[in-house]
Amino acid sequence: MIGQNISSIRKQRGYTLSELSERTGISKSYLSNIERNLKQNPSIHVMERIALVLKVDLKTLLKIAVDVDTNPQLDQEWIDFVFYLKQSGIAKERIHEFKILIDFMKWHDDKTMNKQ
Repeated sequence: MIGQNISSIRKQRGYTLSELSERTGISKSYLSNIERNLKQNPSIHVMERIALVLKVDLKTLLKIAVDVDTNPQLDQEWIDFVFYLKQSGIAKERIHEFKILIDFMKWHDDKTMNKQ
């Protein structure tokens, strides 16, 4: 369940329920109800705030299973790239910074395609 997952990640990050409440701006009682599965359908806005503070993406927080058929095996080039990032000292918490570069590359490709 979502609540157990939030509780587990919160504890892994070393946060008390009070600290999570303070950092998210969500009441401690509401967070407690979510973790104990008394509140089973929190809004996406609430879930995003929790995910942001816990530094996980929403899919991880919600434990959304990905169908194996829609997630093909990574090829060796991607595995090598991730290994290179790790060996270079890039913490996985910083990988989101590469999004800026990726977005630029997509924009550039789109712009180039539109000129042709």
